[in-house]
Amino acid sequence: MATPASRRSSAPKKADAKPRPEPDARDRILRAATKLIAQKGLDATSLQDIADAVGMRKPSLLWHFASKDELHRAVLDALLSRWNEALPALMRAATREDRFDAVLDETIAFFAEDPDRARLLLREALDRPDAMRALLATYASPWMAVVTESIQRGQSAGALRADVDPEAYVVMVIHLVIGNVATTGTVSMLAAARGSNGSRSTGTKLPARIANEIKRVARAALMAG
Repeated sequence: MATPASRRSSAPKKADAKPRPEPDARDRILRAATKLIAQKGLDATSLQDIADAVGMRKPSLLWHFASKDELHRAVLDALLSRWNEALPALMRAATREDRFDAVLDETIAFFAEDPDRARLLLREALDRPDAMRALLATYASPWMAVVTESIQRGQSAGALRADVDPEAYVVMVIHLVIGNVATTGTVSMLAAARGSNGSRSTGTKLPARIANEIKRVARAALMAG
């Protein structure tokens, strides 16, 4: 005869709650590598550092990326591919005056949502300028001509300043955004938001004052009238 204990053990178990899916391991590795390389530079970042940040063993990391060089290339490819998808459409739309502020907000938000994107691009440009030039030639040159042509059409229609150099303008806006986002928490905090008691914020978000000034400068440099 079954005892109460055995009946309890043989009773069907209540289904456990479905575990929340974790981000793909490859994506977690790329995010951790982006953060660490942006903060410390490639030479000062080891594969073990990245594995520790992800919470996995180094051999597991090497299953996804066979070497540090392969991981480094994947980090840059992932960032520049995403940037390449988002930025051209934003910059083309920015030549319409009614969309200018909204588009600049989106451009700033792309980098501000993860400041390590901006820091990584800036660090790579300083540490490895030759390699960065080659990457930009691959990722940026194809859409640079499209954005330039869009600005030139606006100039012909009289909507945009005739004295603007379209290519130099796009580079200036990118520098404004990347430089300010990359230095959020340091240089940009010289113009930090003030609290209600007059104290300066020490957070890591790009101050609204800086974002607003980027838009003002970009608009004044481009729009006619």
